[in-house]
Parts: sequence; structure tokens; C-alpha cells
Amino acid sequence: MKLNLPTERINWVNSSFLIGTALVTCTVVPLYLWHYGMDAFQVALFFGFFIATGLSITLGYHRLFAHVAFQASWPVRLATLVFGAAAFENCALAWVSDHRRHHKHVDHDDDPYDISKGFWHAHIGWILFKLDPAPPWDNVADLRKDRLVMLQQRFYVPVAVLVGFALPAALGWWHNGWIGALGGFLIGGVARVTAVQHMTFFINSLCHTIGNQPYSNKCSARDSWLMAIFTFGEGYHNYHHEFQHDYRNGVKWWQWDPTKWTIWTLEKLRLVRGLRRVSEDKILLAQLTDTRRRLGEQIACPKVTANARLHDLLKASDVKLHELGQRWEALKAEYAGKASALRTEYSDRAQAQFDEARHALEEMRREVRQATRLLRHASAAA
Repeated sequence: MKLNLPTERINWVNSSFLIGTALVTCTVVPLYLWHYGMDAFQVALFFGFFIATGLSITLGYHRLFAHVAFQASWPVRLATLVFGAAAFENCALAWVSDHRRHHKHVDHDDDPYDISKGFWHAHIGWILFKLDPAPPWDNVADLRKDRLVMLQQRFYVPVAVLVGFALPAALGWWHNGWIGALGGFLIGGVARVTAVQHMTFFINSLCHTIGNQPYSNKCSARDSWLMAIFTFGEGYHNYHHEFQHDYRNGVKWWQWDPTKWTIWTLEKLRLVRGLRRVSEDKILLAQLTDTRRRLGEQIACPKVTANARLHDLLKASDVKLHELGQRWEALKAEYAGKASALRTEYSDRAQAQFDEARHALEEMRREVRQATRLLRHASAAA
């Protein structure tokens, strides 16, 4: 039987590297550990390079270069470009071009890692196969003006190999001779590259598959606290797709987003500036709108329609949310027409309205949870 594989579409460089590093990680690395073990230096080497390269992708490639969520000094840009190259996820110019195209065409055919084409396509398949025709880099004109970005694009491969493989091997040799060099190459290089790459790939696949959508259902992106743990805070993906230029992904204080905290710290050190934040009223309005959508879906459910108490509860919540949204929009329209001298009064009223809206949203959530319990009991009794 002859297999009909589209070999002409295979990107042999990418496929060989991704499959090769994964195989070495799963076979050669365990053999090395079995023969020589792992000491504290090698653990530190792995996590040190994992954090440096992982944050260079999330903080540098993603939030700085792709979304311009803040402005960075040249040392920060240089560090993220050097260690970002060591993640072996392409040069910043190509990475950003793909990512901006993803946001513009999310869940559609022109989305490079379109989740509707399947989990494995979004995770890694789009890298293993060539696109025909190859998408142009026509959306990165701003980055072409950055000399450091263009230098990284020109010398991407040597920088990636030297920093990603040679440097951990050299540090390993300094620590323990040739056995240490081999360990540094395998653990701080190959295994770490595999871990960082799949961390990034999971954002394209799992973060469009698992979790909830508290801000919008306009695309498949989801918030997942679990994915945030493994992706330096990138797991709050529903928020990110709704407010892509915010330097934060985990917008609440308790949400795990070390990338956000690193950017904040760099601002205090005066190494970055111009952090872009979405206003709380826009975030709240998105939550109110999405809560109304979910209420509408529940109200339309036949089991809810048949249960008068449940239907009335959800309908009342929907009406209150609608009125709240209307009052908020009216206040914003009034603000736009006021002279600056009168805006202090507006600010006080807006804060009071904001506090009321936040309290009402929490009340709606409690009512929705109560309605969900009633619906579950009604289903069990049916």
C-alpha cells in the first residue's frame, strides 16, 4: 500500500529540528541522567535558560514587539532578542508577522494557527508544513525600523545556536568538564528548547480549547489558570484576545502572570515605559456584556423555560444587567460632551456607577450560580 503524503509541502528544516529535539529529549536525555545523574547546577541551568528564553518570548516577542504593549530600552530589547532567538521559534520579525496575522484573522483560514483546522494543526502542524503561497511579512513595518530587530533577523541562526546550545554546553564544561558539557547541551539546551517550544505551542492549541470565556465569545480564545502556570501568564487568553494591547494578561491581582510582574518591575527600574492598560470600565463592560450573553443562552434553554421560578430569576438578572449597561453608556456619552472643568463631578459619579456595576456583576454571578444549581436539580428530577 502506497502512502500519499504531501512531501512537497513538508518544511524539512522545521520538521527535522522539532522532531529531532523531541526524540533526543525523550531518549538521549534519560540515558544521560541514568548514567551520570543530575546535580543542582544542571537543574539551575535548565530553569535559568527556560525562564530567560521563555520570558523573552512572552515579554519580548509577544507583548513588546507583537502588541507594542510598552516601550523598552535597548538593553531590554537586546536581551529579549538574544534569548528569544535561543528559544528557536524563528526571528522576531517572522514570529511577530505570524502572530499579528493570527489576531487579525483568528479562527479563519488566514490565521496561521487556526484552531478550527484541528488541535494538532494549531499546536505544531502549521510549522511542519509550508504555506502555499508563503504569507508576506507585510505587517511589521514598525519593526523594520528597529536596528536590533533587523540585526537579529540577519544573524538569527548563529545567535540561536551559540546562545541556545553552545552557551549551556560551555557552562556545563566549566562546571564538570566534558561530562558537564554534554549535560549542559542536553539539559540546558535540547530538553529546555523542547519544553519552551511546546509551552508556546500550547498557547496556540490548548488556550483555544480549554478554560472559560469571561470577556467575549467572538473567538475561540479561553482563560485557563492551569495554562497560565505553564506559560508565564499567557493562559489568560480570552482577556488577551479581547484587549490585546494591554501589557497584562492576568488582569486581576491574584492571577498568575509573571510576565506582567516582570514588565512592572522593569518599569520601576526605568528600563521600560509607556505600559498600556485597558481601563477598568471597559473590562467591566465586557464582563457585563458576556454575562448577559450567557444569561440569554440559559433563558432560551427548554428546561429553563419550563421552570417558572428559574426562568423568572434569570430574566430579572438579564433586565438588571441591561439597565446597568444602558446607564453606563449614557454616562460615558455625557462625559464626552462635558467641558474639562465639569469632569471632576463626572469622575465622582463614574466611580460610584463603577462600584455599583461591579457589585451588580457579583450579584448576577451569584444568581447565575443559583440558577445553575436549580437547573441541575430540575434535570435530575426529570
